[in-house]
Amino acid sequence: MKTLKFKTNIKCGGCIAAVTPSLNALKNVKHWEVDTNNPDKILTIDAESSLGEADIITALKDKGYTAVKL
Repeated sequence: MKTLKFKTNIKCGGCIAAVTPSLNALKNVKHWEVDTNNPDKILTIDAESSLGEADIITALKDKGYTAVKL
């Protein structure tokens, strides 16, 4: 298991609702959450080690959001 963190532009509950299907569809993701109170809107993902950073970045990009690995 590994934890990945990304700076995102996910700002609110509506944004979270928009990305939920894409993040939930990623294989090997155990849990994820976005800290919208943090100025950097940190996305934290707990996943199996086989999940790549690019998979997460692409899933968000497909929904119109950005993610930068921290």
